[in-house]
Amino acid sequence: MGEINNTGETHTPAASVMDQEEASAGEGADSQQMYRIERPVYDEAFIRSQLLNRKENSTTLRQRLAHKFRCSSKKAKSAALSFLPILTWLPSYPVKQYLFSDVVSGLSTGVVQLPQGLAYAMLAAVPPVYGLYSSFYPVLLYTFFGTSRHISVGTFAVISLMIGAVAVREAPDSMFYVLPANGSNASAILDVEARDARRVQVAVVLTTLVGIIQFALGLLRFGFVAIYLTEPLVRGFTTAASVHVVISQLKYLLGVKTQRFSGPLSAIYSVKAVLSDITSTNVSTVILGLACIVFLYGVKDLNERFKKKLPIPIPGEIIVVIVSTSVSYGMSLSEDYKVEVVGKIPSGLLPPSAPEFSLLPNLVTDSFAVAIVGFSMGISLAKTFALKHGYSVDGNQELIALGLCNFISSFFQTFAITCSMSRSLVQESTGGKTQIAGLLASLMVLLVVVAIGFVFQPLPQTALAAIIMVNLLGMFKQFRDIPALWRTSKIELAIWLVAFVASVLLGLDYGLLVALAFAILTVIYRTQSPKSAVLGHVPGTGLYCDVDEYEEAAEYEGIKIFHSNSSIYFANSDLYVTALKEKTGVNPVALQAARKAQKKQMEKANGNHKPSLKMSGKDKQQEVTHEVLSYDLVVEEQRNGQLGDSHRESHSEEAVFLEPPLSAVHTIILDWTPASFIDSVGAKVIKQVIKEYAAVDVQVVIASCSRSLLSELDTLQFFTGIVTPAMVFPTVHDAVLRCQRSNPRPSAAPSDGTT
Repeated sequence: MGEINNTGETHTPAASVMDQEEASAGEGADSQQMYRIERPVYDEAFIRSQLLNRKENSTTLRQRLAHKFRCSSKKAKSAALSFLPILTWLPSYPVKQYLFSDVVSGLSTGVVQLPQGLAYAMLAAVPPVYGLYSSFYPVLLYTFFGTSRHISVGTFAVISLMIGAVAVREAPDSMFYVLPANGSNASAILDVEARDARRVQVAVVLTTLVGIIQFALGLLRFGFVAIYLTEPLVRGFTTAASVHVVISQLKYLLGVKTQRFSGPLSAIYSVKAVLSDITSTNVSTVILGLACIVFLYGVKDLNERFKKKLPIPIPGEIIVVIVSTSVSYGMSLSEDYKVEVVGKIPSGLLPPSAPEFSLLPNLVTDSFAVAIVGFSMGISLAKTFALKHGYSVDGNQELIALGLCNFISSFFQTFAITCSMSRSLVQESTGGKTQIAGLLASLMVLLVVVAIGFVFQPLPQTALAAIIMVNLLGMFKQFRDIPALWRTSKIELAIWLVAFVASVLLGLDYGLLVALAFAILTVIYRTQSPKSAVLGHVPGTGLYCDVDEYEEAAEYEGIKIFHSNSSIYFANSDLYVTALKEKTGVNPVALQAARKAQKKQMEKANGNHKPSLKMSGKDKQQEVTHEVLSYDLVVEEQRNGQLGDSHRESHSEEAVFLEPPLSAVHTIILDWTPASFIDSVGAKVIKQVIKEYAAVDVQVVIASCSRSLLSELDTLQFFTGIVTPAMVFPTVHDAVLRCQRSNPRPSAAPSDGTT
């Protein structure tokens, strides 16, 4: 409950402002706390002259720059700890409490990371061994530069698919058909080795550029860019990416050899190609693939149901890899049943080499898309775990970390990475405390690459396709967002659907651009279509609410309080004015036209006489209906003596009459509580509105304007001419009380406990 009393206009703050906060008389637990203020009615002119004085900034720009860039040992240490977060926690690492949990978590994550690295390399259109490289170098580097303790970086299905689309576009199969060496008339043969080498070059250069972009954005403190990828957009986009992934794996699951497509409608072309060649399906491949899918789905279901009882999740992926590799080797599936296998996996690590930078010009747009999507996926998951475990992550440092992981690793033949949701959940659920778990997982991958990579050469590709498909089940559960968003936010549902449909039909790169553009358009739409209302006072309180929505809200006679949930700028200023005129029912243009018509009627009624037009202060404030007053009503008022003695004492022979007020509304209060900014166009429009209403004797004042918005108005030179700071009030109630005082009425205001 609140109460504001108008105690007069003597502006002596020390004497007339009293702030008192006290408990009500009862001391019981149910007693309601009271808040009472008694003070004068404030306007901006009084606030500036008596209450608030701006602090003077004595420091010069040169001094501020010198302080900003001054080097000290404290700043150097802070910069080093910020750039290498491992230095903040490794020296105080509690070995006894954390080491065992991190070892278990690291081994569990490594067991999952190994098959996923092999599988996601297929999505990236590069040989499987490059997935192992991408599961080692970036994970090792993130241990030193990352701020999240729980995410597992490395290969990820969506990013791998985006890279694969670019690699196929830049190095299509059609570029690598060669004629047989013996010169026979046989058809051209696809040079798979040359094609894969070229696609690796494309993927590596793209990864280098992605790393540069992420690192640069991190240095420029652009960690906030991920906010433009709203959650509905990301979920719709990743769901569409899952559709692309599943479609791309159909040919491996069925054992069908088809071309890989990229660009708009690639999903449709891929499905058409598989269906057109479905008669050549390899039955052995299908049986093995379906068996792997059923087994993996069952393991995931068991892990989900008994996650509280199982010490670590059952490693279904590595079991599938080991068993399918053993079956393939033992039954000679590749030779006897024509089942496609992984093939040669070279042992050891490749020496560092410079990327083929001549490919850069064609990859700039794609690299921005991969960089932003990769960071968005990483930071969203990192913040989720940080919130759960009570620590913070630095978005800018995460950008730097991912940028360094991609850039440095690209010299060792890796493709772009981000964090994986499935592996991160394994790392966190198995008790991982720090990135020591990630470090151990990367060492497991290193062991395979250096020592036992050849063991996985008989691994069937259909088993990897099964791993990929089952890991995407969580993504497809995002279709449940549609009914939820339908109930909560139609606009966010539209963003989700546009992101999904555009990404499925146009490809992930163009789909992401379309989704971003649409999301920005929805922001513009919301600012151009805000909810507008006329507010009324709730008796006995300082609250003002929508009169159409709340029964208790009552309007003051002669005063309209207009509220719009938006700032005022070039895109919506005209809409703001239109809503103002519609809601208040006072259109100055119509009133001016009515006044001119009234003049003509009066002049016609008086013949050739042209009476002078005057209006007394009392009649100017007299409340009448919204209809234009007729001349007869003016004559009747003259008979009642309302015009004053001065008119009767006039020696002029001309007929003297008053121009009555045209509207019952004498004041419009603009509630600017939601307004956060205004530009020059908006300021000019509001100033013009004030002038138009003043011409028909309707005063326009502004209430609840923030101090930052007032500073913008000062910069825009808003307070010139007829617009003064005295027309701005700190609250709506201040404005109401001042307008009541300056426009007294014979009828009382609604009972509200104020005077």
